[in-house]
Amino acid sequence: MNRNDPNHPWARLTAAARTVTDDRDTAAPYGFATRVSALAFAAERRQASLLERFSLRALGIACLLTIGTVAANYSVVSNLFNNEETSLVTTGTGDDPVAELVDVASS
Repeated sequence: MNRNDPNHPWARLTAAARTVTDDRDTAAPYGFATRVSALAFAAERRQASLLERFSLRALGIACLLTIGTVAANYSVVSNLFNNEETSLVTTGTGDDPVAELVDVASS
């Protein structure tokens, strides 16, 4: 079973496939783009599910709460970063973030 034999069915099939040309028309029919865009815009929109509607509202509320907490605590965090060098010298806490926060909250 030698596949290089010119009389082998596989060799004949591949030789025939190499000689075939594609004569099909590749252009879209007249009005195709207009018809497709009209069908896309005419399709009814499906109703959003109850879970989807509430999840989007919950996302909005979570974003508002995040912005509010950052705004409320901005002064504490900015003071922490501004006084970082002095708090390390005066308290001697080093790398203890809890002690730094307690020191800033108590002052």
